[in-house]
Amino acid sequence: MPAKFIQDGAALDYTPGADTPAGTIVVQSEMVGVTRVDLKAGQLGSLAVAGVFEFPKALGAGSAIPIGTLTYWDAGAQVATKNAAAGANKLIGKCTKATVDADTVVRVRLSQ
Repeated sequence: MPAKFIQDGAALDYTPGADTPAGTIVVQSEMVGVTRVDLKAGQLGSLAVAGVFEFPKALGAGSAIPIGTLTYWDAGAQVATKNAAAGANKLIGKCTKATVDADTVVRVRLSQ
């Protein structure tokens, strides 16, 4: 049976269990997406899984993220980091603008 095209894949269907504001980072197994608009509980919406987004970044010595570095979501701390934590942190994508330790945000190109 041949493959059948469904959609371009920049956004994927998502139905939240609770009201979810725009900008919420959603982790589903190994996939990280971002809500672009407010979503109502139980109503079909979508998650962006492509594009460049600004995420809160881990702080402290050694937390700088060079451009092009794989960047991960630390769901416990609610920050992006360059530390995969042996698979505990989920891949967001690649850093698109280098950061220094003191930066509070990082720009990441989503890649799933």
